[in-house]
Amino acid sequence: MNAIFERFKKTGIIPVVVLDDAKDAEALANALCRGGLPCAEVTFRTAAAAESIRIMHEKFPEMLVGAGTVLTTEQIDQAIECGAEFIVSPGFDPELVKHCIERGIAVTPGTQSPTDMEQAIKFGLDVVKFFPAEPSGGLKMIKAVAAPFTNLQFMPTGGINASNVREYLSNDRIVACGGSWMVKSDLIREGRFDEIEKLVSEAAQIVREVRG
Repeated sequence: MNAIFERFKKTGIIPVVVLDDAKDAEALANALCRGGLPCAEVTFRTAAAAESIRIMHEKFPEMLVGAGTVLTTEQIDQAIECGAEFIVSPGFDPELVKHCIERGIAVTPGTQSPTDMEQAIKFGLDVVKFFPAEPSGGLKMIKAVAAPFTNLQFMPTGGINASNVREYLSNDRIVACGGSWMVKSDLIREGRFDEIEKLVSEAAQIVREVRG
């Protein structure tokens, strides 16, 4: 699992993807790789998620592909079968975390409070999602709750964009940020993959400027 989170840290920004049709998965993955963020958190908000993960995993083996918005153990199993290398959930569900650990797949559960974070630590986790980041107090809140949890690192998601991601990435407790501004659903549906690649490239440049 640590190897996955090292790749998170190197990538810096994890594109959070909603795909309505799996036919767009290959073109989107190509845009992500060409733009410099070879990673995708494909959310289980649509029926196309599992097949999209499979396509990305098979067509772009260099990519780090995972499943997001995971709410059931069945979705975890489906995602793993399709090649997912990590699982992200919006909240902290002990059953899901336990299932991921048993299946040997990296999991980043959603947390918002010290209670959630204490649960994560009890499961042996050292990386958690902080969601929804901006509505929950943003980096100021993360700094406050991180103080007593000295070994915990965070992946803030929700309200992260090109204007504030630099500040998040500059903090040494942030392993990576989840964001969707460069992979908006309308751009995907309209096939504007050149525009996506440009936005991804700009995001990757921010990571390089902040983290080297």
